[in-house]
Amino acid sequence: MMPTATAKPSTQTAPWTKKDLLGLRELSAGEIRLLLQTAESFREISLRPIKKVPTLRGKTVVNLFFEPSTRTRTSFELAAKRLSADIVNIATQSSSLSKGETILDTVKNLEALKVDVLVIRHAAAGVPHLIARHATSSVINAGDGSHEHPTQALLDLFTIQERKGRLEGLNVSIIGDIAHSRVARSDIWGLTKLGARVTVCGPPTLMPPQIEQLGAPGAGGAGVRVTHNVDAAIRDADVLMLLRIQHERQESMLVPSLREYRLRYGIDRDRLKGAKPGLLIMHPGPVNRGVELDSAVADGPFSVILDQVTNGLAVRMAVLYLVSGAPKGDEDEG
Repeated sequence: MMPTATAKPSTQTAPWTKKDLLGLRELSAGEIRLLLQTAESFREISLRPIKKVPTLRGKTVVNLFFEPSTRTRTSFELAAKRLSADIVNIATQSSSLSKGETILDTVKNLEALKVDVLVIRHAAAGVPHLIARHATSSVINAGDGSHEHPTQALLDLFTIQERKGRLEGLNVSIIGDIAHSRVARSDIWGLTKLGARVTVCGPPTLMPPQIEQLGAPGAGGAGVRVTHNVDAAIRDADVLMLLRIQHERQESMLVPSLREYRLRYGIDRDRLKGAKPGLLIMHPGPVNRGVELDSAVADGPFSVILDQVTNGLAVRMAVLYLVSGAPKGDEDEG
């Protein structure tokens, strides 16, 4: 059942006072808007001949990734470098963690080296929150289990706003493995807080219980609508966000087969014939081509997948800037 809008979301930004970025659930609509506004101010840096500003000179950022990552880790690394911060990438497989050292001991040792920001990705939900409670450095959640992935959601919001000019009142459909998706959870929190209406669609086995109740109460798009009919999810959508179907879901019998999933939930040109003009196709990557999304759609005119990657850099620059406490007004040299 679709919740009714009870209040118009505020359009005001709010000052940034947080040491960490752990999730969008903890942020106000004003704080999310400030992050997006700050990302906008950093976007043009990547278009310059010299793609670097001295904003975070003297700061040290550590990427501590306990899960494989290409897009997120590389994006954070480039973001730090373009802000002139020093960046350290730690491969956990070859660190002291592989010798039995605890995560908190690793963090304490890093902090003894006077680092400023820890970017954490971990397969267990809540690990960045645990670290943030014990660390004096700023902590950024780069994805924790099936919980949240706040910077991915922020770049999604940024991309939608860039293309549509607004978020309030838009219909956004998220299709795929909702139950195990940290991206879906962060997107739902961010979208509903900024007044979008969210529909989630996927097999019943990949839909978490009480998903209808997730979202920002009292916002213009509070709550989510659930459907298992992909054509219904597409029909009124302004934005279609596809999620990757992981092969282990088939192995655990949560979907009969990838072929069956494609037939029922995969997006191809035929399925988009009834879509709204100007529909945006999004995907957090990596894309399973021919499963959740055909190549003709992933590379087609509706797709903004590569725009998401580009915008992720500006968003992560903004996040590093705000959590590090950099003074206002020094985004540019001179």
